[in-house]
Amino acid sequence: MSSSKPGPQPGRIDQTNVSRSFDVHARNYDKLVNANPGYHEHLRMSAKRMGIGGDGAGLRLLDLGCGTGASTAALLDAAPQADITAVDASVEMLAQARRKTWPAHVRFVHGNAEELERVVTGPYDGIMAAYLLRNLTDRNAALRSFRKLLKPGAPLALHEYSVADSARSRAVWTAVCWGVIIPMGRIRTGSADLYRYLWRSVLDFDGVEALTTRMHATGFDDVRVQTVPGWQQHIVHTFLGRSPGVPPTADDPDAPTPPEGIDLTKD
Repeated sequence: MSSSKPGPQPGRIDQTNVSRSFDVHARNYDKLVNANPGYHEHLRMSAKRMGIGGDGAGLRLLDLGCGTGASTAALLDAAPQADITAVDASVEMLAQARRKTWPAHVRFVHGNAEELERVVTGPYDGIMAAYLLRNLTDRNAALRSFRKLLKPGAPLALHEYSVADSARSRAVWTAVCWGVIIPMGRIRTGSADLYRYLWRSVLDFDGVEALTTRMHATGFDDVRVQTVPGWQQHIVHTFLGRSPGVPPTADDPDAPTPPEGIDLTKD
């Protein structure tokens, strides 16, 4: 009997084929996320927590895993004058994003976040990656590539689910997925495959401690974690880090969590 690890199961979504599944679900994606209370507010919160000053005038920002543009809109809200490049591996998700109205200083680029050197050129004054790192096959390599694209002292915001450290968070996540998200996905799209993957991938992903350790190990300084209000408290988090070199400026929040956020606490 072979002891080699089996490859991906036929028809099963994993990190190697998730972008193709997003292609299939792109037309209905906005309807589904708009039904999630706080989805857009929480993205705006993570973008604001990056501490970008001066309306972003003269700055270059990178939005990785932009999907249909929700995270791009959040960055634009936080830094309305910045040049924003938004990247996604799904052609159809990008097509949905491009159908929306954007200022001339926002552009969308098709590309894989694990091969960024092929599609973008740094340095950038900030990077936001929303719901992305969990879907990548080599997370450490991806984080190192993100850091190399940042100017010294520039912020990275990972807006991501993380429930591994909390039994309560895992239970709430599972209940919401099987009670709401998966059935709604099946009704709206005729298939629940992507939403079962979402449930499973979040349970399998790093806990807060593991991800902050990963960020330190891949070269980020000033690593902090902040959660969000509502039912996703201690489920969705902003993981903040900085490229080493220049200390935070006076424009950055002094407190670990700004007034609209909630401090992370143990169960």
